[in-house]
Amino acid sequence: MMDFLYFPEDKTLYIPAILTLIIFMIGAYMFYRWIIKVSSKEEQSFNERFSNEGQNDQHNQEINSKEH
Repeated sequence: MMDFLYFPEDKTLYIPAILTLIIFMIGAYMFYRWIIKVSSKEEQSFNERFSNEGQNDQHNQEINSKEH
């Protein structure tokens, strides 16, 4: 009926598959944490870079509005 599914009688054959799954899950989690870390560093540098420019633009607009 379902010859394409294979469930071995010896359950020790599942051990390599489980170990491989665990290794890949740990790797995926580490990669996820690395992406979050890099993203937060980029966000921080972006905020530092453009917060100063935003303050300068705001200051320039105040000066221009006072002149007119």
